[in-house]
Amino acid sequence: MTHGLTDALFYEKVSSFLVWFYVVLAAMNGIAALYVWRTGQTKKWIGLPGGHGLGITNAVVWLLVAAAFAVCAALAGSGMSGNGAWMPSMPEAWKNFIDSNTGPVVYSLGTTVLLAALFVFRRFFTTPAVAWTILNLMLLFLGLSMTDRDFFEIVAKPDNVPIVMLILLLAFFTWLATYRAVINDDRMERGEPPLEKLDDEKVLVWPDLVYIELICMIALTAFLIFWAIALPAPLEEPANIAKTPNPSKAPWYFLGLQEMLVYFDPWMAGVVLPLLVVNGLMAIPYLDFNKQGNGYYTIKQRKFAYLTFQFGFLEIWITLIVLGTLLRGPNWNFFGPYEYWDAHKVEAADNINLSQIWWEKLLGSSLPMPPSGAGFLVQAGHILLREWLGFALTLGYFIVLPPVLALTVLKRYYQKMGLIRFMLMANLLLFMAALPIKMVLRWVFTLKYIIWIPEWFLNF
Repeated sequence: MTHGLTDALFYEKVSSFLVWFYVVLAAMNGIAALYVWRTGQTKKWIGLPGGHGLGITNAVVWLLVAAAFAVCAALAGSGMSGNGAWMPSMPEAWKNFIDSNTGPVVYSLGTTVLLAALFVFRRFFTTPAVAWTILNLMLLFLGLSMTDRDFFEIVAKPDNVPIVMLILLLAFFTWLATYRAVINDDRMERGEPPLEKLDDEKVLVWPDLVYIELICMIALTAFLIFWAIALPAPLEEPANIAKTPNPSKAPWYFLGLQEMLVYFDPWMAGVVLPLLVVNGLMAIPYLDFNKQGNGYYTIKQRKFAYLTFQFGFLEIWITLIVLGTLLRGPNWNFFGPYEYWDAHKVEAADNINLSQIWWEKLLGSSLPMPPSGAGFLVQAGHILLREWLGFALTLGYFIVLPPVLALTVLKRYYQKMGLIRFMLMANLLLFMAALPIKMVLRWVFTLKYIIWIPEWFLNF
């Protein structure tokens, strides 16, 4: 906990990390400058025509970036004396702007718009120099933000350090796969085989593959040993029923499910949706009718599958994990990246069910509730009367909408897949889309449940 440290001790702690952080960034850009200069791959590097002379110019640019990070490392070292005045940091006005203009709505919609832009302009963003620039900006943002106590306490927490690393690794491998897919799409438009076909050499398990696996195993073991020494495991005191952590969070890989509990009932977020994800993944080989794109990276030949996966994995899963890990604080309230996690912060949650909107707000009458001790049939009758609108919308969503899709926007898929496969795929897609739809309904109309059945502890 850094809030218990004096300013001098805090700056000394942060400075010891930032010095090496900026040194690594300087070395990284220095190697990039050397690579550009020695290879002369200017056109491939920046996406512009030019020869070796322009390649030297690009090398100078990255060399200047390396020098700038070296200067940042020297300035960050000034914090060793306990004075952070010279340490590079995010301006207070920027931090206040980010905190005051972020929330679950901005975060979710912003990430959706960002992913859409990355897809539409993928040819530009996958250019190595553009991707390298974005990586430098991401790391610079991280370094400048680490001098903020609240940001540092969240990101540098031993539980969250692997999450930050996983985010960077995920961004890198997503870029790499998309980069190769763009190249393959261009090659196949010219009538050339994909890149994977060029590397068609037979590789033996012994000794080639076994040697590679052995080297990777040794390297990973050494890395984990050094990591365990540098960053001790975040062991806490034994569990105590009289002292519950606030916030009480699941392991990082379940935080997406925990975030879903904000919008769905526990049976839906914790049982139904995970089961549908697992069964949907198992059903993919039986639903897929497109024989193209097997064994090589491509987007144009499998655009529908690519968009479905990227939206389902990155937007509906990864962004929820990041949200739950870094931005959900005490009482599961949303906190800005630089906002103090105040346990006394209270946010009004004036949510309302669809049946309440219909009966109380539109009709001005009370909800039809079954009398106490009523039998099953009486309860069922009152529930059907009270929740008829929710049942109608839900059944229309899952039963009426798939045939409409089959006759309109997804007509080509219906003709190739047939009735059973198409209906299964359509319902899996509709269940996946239910999460962002429910999130929007909560934000716009403060809608809690579409179907509210407290008598049977069943809500949707």
